Amino acid sequence: MDHNLRMDITQWLSATGINIQPSSGMPTLILVIASLLLALLAYLIVRRVVIRAINMVIKRSKATWDDSFMHYGVMEKLAMLVPALVVNLLVPIALQDYTLLSSVIDRLLSVAIVVMMIRAAYAALDAANEIADINLVSRRMPIKSFVQLFKLFLFFVCVIVCISILADQSPVYFLSGLGVATGLVMLVFRDTILGFVAGIQLAANRMVSQGDWIQMDKYGANGSIAEISLTTVKVRNWDNTLTMIPAYALVQDAFKNWRGMSESGGRRITRAVNLDVNSIRFLTTEDINRLERINLLKDYLAEKKRELADANQGIEDSGDPANGRYLTNVGTFRAYMKEYLLRSDKTRKDMTMLVRQLEPGPTGLPIQIYVFINDTRWAYYEDIQADLFDHIYSILPEFGLKPFQTPTGDDMRAINTAEAKH
Repeated sequence: MDHNLRMDITQWLSATGINIQPSSGMPTLILVIASLLLALLAYLIVRRVVIRAINMVIKRSKATWDDSFMHYGVMEKLAMLVPALVVNLLVPIALQDYTLLSSVIDRLLSVAIVVMMIRAAYAALDAANEIADINLVSRRMPIKSFVQLFKLFLFFVCVIVCISILADQSPVYFLSGLGVATGLVMLVFRDTILGFVAGIQLAANRMVSQGDWIQMDKYGANGSIAEISLTTVKVRNWDNTLTMIPAYALVQDAFKNWRGMSESGGRRITRAVNLDVNSIRFLTTEDINRLERINLLKDYLAEKKRELADANQGIEDSGDPANGRYLTNVGTFRAYMKEYLLRSDKTRKDMTMLVRQLEPGPTGLPIQIYVFINDTRWAYYEDIQADLFDHIYSILPEFGLKPFQTPTGDDMRAINTAEAKH
């Protein structure tokens, strides 16, 4: 067939006044040029007609996943295979009389086709990763890690196949020799291998997901996970700095994940106000009568008055605090704060709520507020917490209580002035 084609080209050239021999290089050159023009024509048809029609269909489609394939040019990269396949099919036929040149070009074209296929596969994987991000699948699984791992696998396949094509050897021949270099591979790709194993553990146990707020003091990380890759986890801290953590470090070292708090819908306030122990005392009858005007304490004080009256009944000299039971200002304050938190529309009533005493120390008696609020957003959380303790410090004088505060310079000057007057 090739010989007849060469004879036809020779006769056509002779008819135009160009006399050549069928064995000369002119028919070969014409066949090569014709092959290249045919490949160019095939590419233009695919690129300008087929790919353009597919892109128009994608743009009009209501689905969003196909936009990612258009964004990463998957079809355009596949279109590059068409002229390469045409050239790979026709040029070796045109160069049949040039065995060495035909063999070299055939191998180079085969390598180019393999590389083009890998590029198209890479683009498809990037598109799949973007689709996973859009559909929030990456929040449950480290999709990017698997995409990078598959890219790495394809890279090794591409290298082995290309070498086997150029060396005209079976890929199995090179794969058998790869076992000898396993130690070197383990050394060079140590972080990649550890990261991959860690990625599987992270995914299987759902330890972290994209968007989770984690805290890892060892690496200075305190923020949301922006990206989970094959070897690293990128954390965007609250000051907008970025911290890169090795993926395997999340398996080996301790860290805190605040996802449970976000999913529960309740964020905890655990903070104490330190009271001056010298301001703690029993309430007098006048104090109780004054505090009864506070709506939040009416039911509590009425119940306590009945309870104390029953407890003190029949006790001789019950008017002495050492003999009977009496209300204290700190206990009444705790009851007030408990009712205040129960009435607030910012607190979660279905979660733990405590107003408790902690062990006293050099800084006074700590009264801790332990409560969950119904807004987990950081800014709102801080506002609610600040409003709560603004109220606490403002209401303390109503109970005759004072917050503990280390003496300031003004306090020392007032003491010195008082001593000077005496």
